[in-house]
Amino acid sequence: MTLKALAAGLAPRQTEAEDPILATRLWSRDFPNPLGLSAGFDKNAAVMAPMLQLGLGFVEVGSITPRPQPGNPRPRIFRLPEDGAVINRLGFNNEGLEAARARLAAFRAQQHAGQHRGVVGINLGKNKDTEDAAADYERGAAALGPLADYLVVNVSSPNTPGLRALQGREELAALLARVAAALPAPAPPLLLKIAPDLTEEDKQDIAAVCLDQGIAGIIATNTTIERPETLKGAARDEAGGLSGRPLFGPSTAVLADLYRLTEGRIPLIGVGGVSSGADAYRKIRAGASLVQLYTALIYRGPAQVSRIKRELAGLLRDDGFDSLAAAVGADHRYGG
Repeated sequence: MTLKALAAGLAPRQTEAEDPILATRLWSRDFPNPLGLSAGFDKNAAVMAPMLQLGLGFVEVGSITPRPQPGNPRPRIFRLPEDGAVINRLGFNNEGLEAARARLAAFRAQQHAGQHRGVVGINLGKNKDTEDAAADYERGAAALGPLADYLVVNVSSPNTPGLRALQGREELAALLARVAAALPAPAPPLLLKIAPDLTEEDKQDIAAVCLDQGIAGIIATNTTIERPETLKGAARDEAGGLSGRPLFGPSTAVLADLYRLTEGRIPLIGVGGVSSGADAYRKIRAGASLVQLYTALIYRGPAQVSRIKRELAGLLRDDGFDSLAAAVGADHRYGG
């Protein structure tokens, strides 16, 4: 219903001017603010313009697979309102590459005509029944790369069998090399989205591979398969990925580890449990250059976008920063 309302033009629009302290530049792209929409909501690239008009600095569409697929059987989304959380096992349900490419091409044409502004990233997945996973990512990169402000290789969803195994050092290096070779010229920035459920060795391997291969950014993190004992929601034992407030701590810890392991040389996007300006600020101080949200919009609505930005701008000024970029990774320099 939300997607249909957005497509029908029923979404609110930001009217106030962007606070200049929130502006940042990454990958030769200008972001009016660091707050973005994570992948998983606009799976079919159908509501990019309405989401940007809410005041988001960027949106990420997908995950998009080469062929359409229905995803996992329903029910497959479960709310845990007591926990500010959601469990999903959607399984990359989307209309496939060709449908998304047509919408993205139309959106870019409108942008060139001056109708829309904003940064759009494209998140790639694999079809459930594809044995050669890299081939699916190659197809996505070649077809959608020309339309992407940045391109994401998603190997971290818990809802596609075997997907997270691609985060191993050898598997990941081979996958990223093939995807990079398939990119069109000029190539968009290539990012990797990782899971929160990683060992110390996993994180070290991921950092090393990304540095070796010149990966442009890392998104930390996807949903978790862990179930904290503190969960109260009746659906807490459902299978799938847990997002929202309980993910904030684990995802931020992984983000901080990746910033340290990469020595701040790779821009990071922090996602997981962001529902306030203070949450966004903690991600930024831990090492995030950009942050994303999704679950908070479910519980708090579109007004949360402007609220987070106002709170974040205030916190930056309170701590004496004159720009967002100056605060990135501050905890590693000055202590938390």
